Amino acid sequence: MFYAIDFGTSNTVITRWNAATDSAETVRLPGLSAQIADNPPLIPSLLYVKSARSPEVFAGQEVRDHGLDIDRDPRFFRRFKRGIGAKIQGFLPELDEKTVRFEDAGQWFLDTVIDRLKTETTPPESIVLTVPVDSFETYRNWLSDVCQGWRVEQIRLIDEPTAAALGYGATGDNLVLVVDFGGGTIDLSLVRLNLADAGKNQGFILKWGEKLLGNNSAQKTKLARVLAKAGTNLGGSDIDDWIVEHFVRTAGLAKTSLTTRLAERLKIQLSSRVAAEEVYFNDETFESYELALNRQQLEEILRERDFFQQLDSLMTRVLQQGRRNGIEIDDIDAVLLVGGTVQIPAVRDWVKGYFDESKIRQDRPFEAIALGALQLARGYEVKDFLYHGYGIRYWNKRKNAHGWHPIIKSGQPYPMTEPVELVLGASVENQPSIELVIGELGAESGGLEVYFDGDRLITRSIADADESVRPLNDRDGARSIAKLDPPGFPGSDRIKVQFWVDEQRFLRINVEDLLNNESLLNNQIVTKLS
Repeated sequence: MFYAIDFGTSNTVITRWNAATDSAETVRLPGLSAQIADNPPLIPSLLYVKSARSPEVFAGQEVRDHGLDIDRDPRFFRRFKRGIGAKIQGFLPELDEKTVRFEDAGQWFLDTVIDRLKTETTPPESIVLTVPVDSFETYRNWLSDVCQGWRVEQIRLIDEPTAAALGYGATGDNLVLVVDFGGGTIDLSLVRLNLADAGKNQGFILKWGEKLLGNNSAQKTKLARVLAKAGTNLGGSDIDDWIVEHFVRTAGLAKTSLTTRLAERLKIQLSSRVAAEEVYFNDETFESYELALNRQQLEEILRERDFFQQLDSLMTRVLQQGRRNGIEIDDIDAVLLVGGTVQIPAVRDWVKGYFDESKIRQDRPFEAIALGALQLARGYEVKDFLYHGYGIRYWNKRKNAHGWHPIIKSGQPYPMTEPVELVLGASVENQPSIELVIGELGAESGGLEVYFDGDRLITRSIADADESVRPLNDRDGARSIAKLDPPGFPGSDRIKVQFWVDEQRFLRINVEDLLNNESLLNNQIVTKLS
């Protein structure tokens, strides 16, 4: 049985391919899944840690059913996906003599989902996991480590926007823009489906057993090619918080898990109504409040937070990338809206400011990603490019600080057919070795400030900020790429380094000692995703 899991900041969706009916279906897991209005079964991405030692947890809807979604309780976790792999983790609670990280919360949540999936349904042979388009390798490394403990034959990754394009069932040579706006992130991807030059890459493989490898090799392949991407940490949960802060400021309302949920309800109501109301009762002070919000007020809250300015910046970036590939905005055949936040009328109106309404589709915002991820198990092939580039650290004398020299730029298709070469020499006399710090480069335009406000992970765009970089090997024992024997001296080339990315997105290097005509490193992995 083939499954797909869309692990989201606010909700998680599971789909499977039913061979008997030859169709996809959304999975409901008793206890974990919630049913909200006419939405498909969604698993709230919530966790409550009963014991950190075992560990023993509640997950999904059962957290709410037990009344455990209380913000001030350190055992309650929400929005933990956004903190996975983040440099700044903020306050981390110590539970049962263990410091619980976002990575721990995410693993316990997914482990619980997988365990319940095995007991409640047909055990999975193959699982496709979706990842944000803007995720750094640290997130993918974490996900790889988590899934190695699952007794599942085959596990693969696919970018969420690409999966969404497949989930909407676009056919022919369609060029689509996917606007994936969920609880924690917004990702824009320009995707072309069913090109004639299909290759061999079927998603990024984390685990692939021999049994399923044989089955898949005979399948007819189709192709989805990602042409441009842009994304940032901004989602529906931020809007919930802004609404709460509006009532804190205007009505003296206390910020609690209850008021946050009421804010979310107001936001959801405003997707289909021009005005919404909710009643709040404080059982400590015995005071009651009637909370009211209309669409105009919500739009004012969004404008105060530069919400539309941030969206415009992302759209500009993805359209500029498209133009570099010879694609103009009129060439886009369809705009696919996915994620709960796209149901906000102001967001839909923002999209209509760029595209004719006839091109916009939004009929399956919650399920599109998980449904599309299933297509990998049915023969769709996905070719992609590197969203992040790679660079090496150097000393910038003008700024008197370290800088980063790009060696592999973002947008590079992989696997690379030709390596990038650098020739390096010693910088001091009798130099015993040569070290390089290699980093994963973030977006080149603007910057992002990440900080915590209480339990909230806040991200804010910063104009003209330095490039965001994640060092990959900046630790003892990992920086050295060449031992020099005899020692090196300034003034001459000493080593040649080749960099390339293989078909599974591993950055690899070769190192040759030019003085001794000797290979020092051959096909060495610098960063490994599995």
